[in-house]
This record gives sequence, C-alpha cells and structure tokens, in this order.
Amino acid sequence: MSHPKPPPAPIPPDFPRGVRLLHDPVRNKGMAFSAAEREALGLRGLLPPRVLTEDLQVRRAMENLARKPDDLEKYIFLNGLQDRNETLFYRVLTSHLPALMPIVYTPTVGQVCQAYGHIFRRPRGMFVSADDRGSVADVLANWPHRDVRIIVVTDGERILGLGDLGAHGMGIPVGKLALYTACAGIPPTQCLPITLDVGTENPALLDDPLYVGLARRRLRGAPYDDLVDELMQAATARWPRVVVQLEDFGNRNAFDLLERYRDRYCVFNDDIQGTGSVVLAGLLAAERLTGVPLPRQRFLFLGAGEAGIGIAHMIGAALVERGVPAADADGQCWFFDSRGLVVRVRDDLTAHKRRYAQDHPPVRDFLAAVQALRPTAIIGVSGAARAFGQAVVEAMAAAHDRPLVLALSNPTSRSECTAAEAYGWSGGRAVFASGSPFDPVVTADGRRLEPGQGNNAYIFPGVGLGVIASRARHVTDEMFLVAAKILAGEVTDADLAAGRLYPPLDRIRDVSARIAVGVAEVAFTRGLAAAPRPADVPAAIRAAMFEPIYPRYA
Repeated sequence: MSHPKPPPAPIPPDFPRGVRLLHDPVRNKGMAFSAAEREALGLRGLLPPRVLTEDLQVRRAMENLARKPDDLEKYIFLNGLQDRNETLFYRVLTSHLPALMPIVYTPTVGQVCQAYGHIFRRPRGMFVSADDRGSVADVLANWPHRDVRIIVVTDGERILGLGDLGAHGMGIPVGKLALYTACAGIPPTQCLPITLDVGTENPALLDDPLYVGLARRRLRGAPYDDLVDELMQAATARWPRVVVQLEDFGNRNAFDLLERYRDRYCVFNDDIQGTGSVVLAGLLAAERLTGVPLPRQRFLFLGAGEAGIGIAHMIGAALVERGVPAADADGQCWFFDSRGLVVRVRDDLTAHKRRYAQDHPPVRDFLAAVQALRPTAIIGVSGAARAFGQAVVEAMAAAHDRPLVLALSNPTSRSECTAAEAYGWSGGRAVFASGSPFDPVVTADGRRLEPGQGNNAYIFPGVGLGVIASRARHVTDEMFLVAAKILAGEVTDADLAAGRLYPPLDRIRDVSARIAVGVAEVAFTRGLAAAPRPADVPAAIRAAMFEPIYPRYA
C-alpha cells in the first residue's frame, strides 16, 4: 500500500514533547520521526539515531508477529502496538487485513475475552459499572477525546457463542472499533469502546481472583434499565453526533433495548441488524449459484436468538420488497430452538419467536425437521458445535442440487460444521458460508473451494461510515437492506466460482465506502440527515476516510 506524503502539520503550543510524545499512541511515530522533528519536539537522544520509514516499521512488526507461537500471543503483540503507536497499528492491519482480521477479531477475540483478566496489560476504552449509577456523565467526562462519533457498547452477557463473560467482554467492542477504522476509515480518536459492567452469572469468573469486573451477580430489572438510560443520555449529551452500536447483549435485553432506543437515539444492534444484513447479502449472491430465487426458498434456522431473528427480519424485508405478502414472507422462515421446532402449539415462546411460530406438529429432532420441511437453506446461529452432522448435510443434499449450509456461529470452535464437512458430505454441492474463517478445501473431484465468511465486518463499518457522514438522526432497517444489496452486488462471478458468497477481504475498504454511500443516500432521501447533501457523495465519503499515514511536523 502506498500513500502520498502529507504536508507538514502545524505544531500547536500544547503539543506533547519529549518522552510524553513517545508515550502518546495517537501522535507517536517511533523511529519514523525525522531529524528536523526530533530537533523541534525534544526527541534527540530519546530514539536511536536512524530514521525508519513507515514501510520499514511495518516490515519489522510483521517479522515480530511471525515469531509469536499462537494467535493469542499475536493478539497481545498487536494490542501492545496499538497502545504504543496507533497509526502504525492501523497501517499494519490495513496492509495485511485478510491475515490479521482473524487475529484482531473472530475467532481469536473469543480466546481473548475468555483469558482477558489473565492477559490484561493496559486499559482500552471505558468501563461503566453498576456502581457508577448517578454519575455516568462524570465517568464519560474522563475520556480524553472530544469528538467521539461511534460507540460500541456491550454488557458482556452473550459474547459470541461463549455466553456470559461479564467485563471480560471488552475485547468485543475493542475489536469491532479496530475494524471500523481498518475497514471504513473512521478515525480511531472518534471511536470509543464501552463495557457496561453490571456483574456476571459466570461462576468461574466470580471465583477468579484475576477477573477485572464486579464479582457479583448481574444487575437486573429497573436498576439495569436506569443505568442503560443514564449511559445513553450522558453519551449523547457529551457527543451529540455519536452513533451507538449495541453489541453482545443477552437476547431479552438486546431486543428490548433496540426497540426502546431506535427512535430516540442514533443506535443499532449489530447482532440483530448487522447479522441480518450480511446473511441476506450471502443469500442474494447465492441465488446466482442455485438458480432458486429468494421467494421460492425455505429457511430453517438452528437457534432463535438475536442473530436468527435479525436474519429472518431482513429476509422478510427483502421478500416484501419483491412483492411477497408480509405474512407469507414470515412463513418462509422456520426456527428450531433448544426445545424443538418453533410451532404455534407451544406455550413457552417469547414474543420475538411467536412471530415465526408455524402451524406444524412439534418436532424435537433437528434432522427430523430437515427431513420434514426440506428447507433450501439451513442457517446455524445456535453456538451448538457440530450440530450440522453428516446425516443433516446428506439430507440437505438429497433434497436439493445446491443446498445452502450456513454455519455461522462464532468462534470457529462453535461452528455447526466445518467447510470440509459441508463439502465432503454433500459431494461438493453445498453452498457454504461460515461465521469464522475456514481454510480452502479441495473436493473429491479436484476442485478448490474457498468458503466465504459471513462476517459482519462487511456491513457495520460501512453503515457506520454512512451514518456519520450524513449525520443521520436514526439508523433504519432500510439502511441495512440497502447495505445487503450493495454487498451482494460486489460478489463477482469469479468469487462465486471459487465458492465465495462474499468478496475477498482485501476489497473491504472499497466495499465499505460503497455501502456508506448507499446508507447516506437513504438518510438524505428520507429526511434523516442533519448534514447537507454534498454535490458528490462518494467523493465526500472517500475524502473523510482515515488513512494510516504519519503526519509531518517539520
């Protein structure tokens, strides 16, 4: 990656100098400070005398990274680099995104969250705890950056497919915001990760002396709601342009909070809306492989939580747009949860499941449900590892020439099946995508297939960029539907021939920019934008994207 050299930046009077500058990750350039900068900024003698280019620093970082024995150690190294030199961290990440995204996010981030208290080095982001009730605004006032545009907040109750990790869930918002910068160019100083520490129900964490959070049972009910209300009010009061992404909340809170806030604040839930958008994009791209249009398909979900319901909502929106009545659209989505097929005779269904309860006798076995319903697609969002066994995949392949097998649970250890299993058990005919990455597979007939990764990183960075650029007052489902269609349109015939339902990760910044344009256009068209519409929306969005290039100070 080559970047033009920026012109020298003026040095303000309060600019840090000397050791303070080297300890400032936003402004630190390490050995890339020029001789003139070292003279002007009090750095002579504090650095080795040689000046290194940013490219050489990237080379050294990658050499060090290659020496690390496992992915967790690689994460720790990259996290340390981010703590020392943010610009170099993002230059490394954007230059090697396909290789490093699995390190900074799924699947490695799952290991990070599980081990968080034991690998803790320096705090990143903000921890707002149950003990801060009544003073959340004072807590947020301690954050040093004044122009925050995107917050990712979690309460740690449902981290990936790993369950309740409490305050150790901070790895998720940190990782998500790294991708906002790497994939969509949101300046890192405009990103704020927040963990809402309200306790945990995880007994192992409660007994762990190195757990970093409140060692008590979770706050529930009105006190919990009041704390979240206080956080939303304080955040939007301090940063009026901020977009808030809700991440990895438990099912009940996730749906309730989204409905409570979506018309009051600029807020969305990535597990519901982002997941729905990225999976719909894969399904739209898959139409070109299977030859079966969306209105003629039947979808069977394993898991009926945030992700599954969000996907069904987005499928329904796409079907209605194609002329399918809403009631019929809901009827194309079937769910199987821990108690069996979601059917109307059951009396144990939550509100978000009742919408998709079908008229059908109860079925307690997933294979039996596949055999009875003959779905064109099975969508795994359960966190139940290897739940798509050989008999399930073979039943799908017996019913359809190109069955869709989407094993979306994260991290990799929770995937419903592997790429090799889906291809092998279907005779190479399955159209496969996963939540975490899998290596390419050579089929029995010698074809090399590269499984696509239905990663929300294809969606949320572009949506966030478009909302920020337009200063949209709200984030709407229509924006996610537009994002899905744009992403599907970025999948080439060559991608499909290789087995990919998504474009390669090395194109993700271009994809995010196009999604941002589509999202901004929705905001401008629907009267949701507080910003004036630029004459050239794509050019304005591209110009606003952060590039990891060192400024010149002298």
